[in-house]
Amino acid sequence: MDDSRFTPESELLVPPHDSPLLIGEAFVGTGPAAAHLNLILGPKDGPVGIAWATALATPSAGHAPFMVVVHPDLPVLPNTLFVSKSPLMTQPHSSLAWGAAQAGVAAGIGQAAADQVLSPEHLRNWLVIAAVWVDPAASVQDAQAIFENNSLGTHRAVVRAFTSQPPVEEYLSKHDQVWNPYFTPST
Repeated sequence: MDDSRFTPESELLVPPHDSPLLIGEAFVGTGPAAAHLNLILGPKDGPVGIAWATALATPSAGHAPFMVVVHPDLPVLPNTLFVSKSPLMTQPHSSLAWGAAQAGVAAGIGQAAADQVLSPEHLRNWLVIAAVWVDPAASVQDAQAIFENNSLGTHRAVVRAFTSQPPVEEYLSKHDQVWNPYFTPST
């Protein structure tokens, strides 16, 4: 297993319990198996709780938020809501989101708990919203890579949320070097 996903406890910034929310982002992998995750974490009785309940209660065409599970009847702790960034319009795409990507998110949250990035208090009293990209061009042959990339990406996003990543200095030094896996502006 890649040890770069683990963050020493001394580097973690554990916010006070009354922090309204934390935000983490990660992009892992390439091609159709790439994972892009945006996470919002926070106490159930704060803005994350309101957003979590609202998202679950208001699905839209192709976007039906659902609770992430370790396996049926064992939800991930903290309770995590999977929200697909791309509309799930075909059976193979839906199966990859509900299967490999969801399992990856579950594994990443679980690893963050095992690494004590998420404390026992977070497991019971916080919620997570995971906005997850599953490429519509992905196929069943990409399932294992989708799982692995979402697992690593979820863990990385949780760690980044708790360590206030990226540092402001890094952002300021690179703000004019814009690019992403889908577009690089000409100079």
